[in-house]
Amino acid sequence: MTARPQKHSLTLRGHRTSVSLEQDFWDAFRDIAASEGRAINALAAEIDEARGTDAGLASAIRVYILNYYRQAAG
Repeated sequence: MTARPQKHSLTLRGHRTSVSLEQDFWDAFRDIAASEGRAINALAAEIDEARGTDAGLASAIRVYILNYYRQAAG
């Protein structure tokens, strides 16, 4: 896993934003979106809407990825 987060731009509901995630998380996020036949921006927008105000978007994406793989393993 790369130690430093990589910043990428996403478009959420027509607005550009930047999210910093480690490369392994970006890879997993893209894999999840592809396996579900969804665009990464659409998946990020869904996570953004569900996260509330207690967590930042990057943290919410990491938790989503963790839960996705936990559910798949369970």
